[in-house]
Amino acid sequence: MGMGLFPEEDENTLYFSRVDSDEVFGTYSAHPFMLEDKEWPTVEHYFQAMKFDDKAYQETIRLADSAKKARKLGRRRFKKLRKDWKKVKQTFMTRAVYTKCRTYSDIGNKLLETEELRLVENAQYDYYWGCGRDRRGENKYGEVLMNVRKKLLEEQKTTSTAPQS
Repeated sequence: MGMGLFPEEDENTLYFSRVDSDEVFGTYSAHPFMLEDKEWPTVEHYFQAMKFDDKAYQETIRLADSAKKARKLGRRRFKKLRKDWKKVKQTFMTRAVYTKCRTYSDIGNKLLETEELRLVENAQYDYYWGCGRDRRGENKYGEVLMNVRKKLLEEQKTTSTAPQS
């Protein structure tokens, strides 16, 4: 048991990459969903578009041909971010992830199967959404997933205990 610079990996933790298109918990996975009367190709498309009040620019991002392109468009700073973005970004991310999990029951079920695990977005350079290089980041995306999982568990318990008609 070394006390090195980096926290040791823990078997009660699931590490994953948010930007891996093959990772179903990621924002780049190609699982389109309906939200706000539009079909969004990925969670990343929705999240990046919501950074802006400009509806036309939101649409440009929604129609981007890849999650990577949507992210690039969302990071352009010649467009003004919505004033409340810092306060609402986690809400928009949660809304998109929840909707994706409700749209694709296999993904929702896979998330429920992680009930005993801590979920960590293993992003080396992202200390807000991920754990960062030293695993001491805020892991906000992992928190979003765990919060969605908690909500899905509550819904599952409510429907399983509801009286049958």
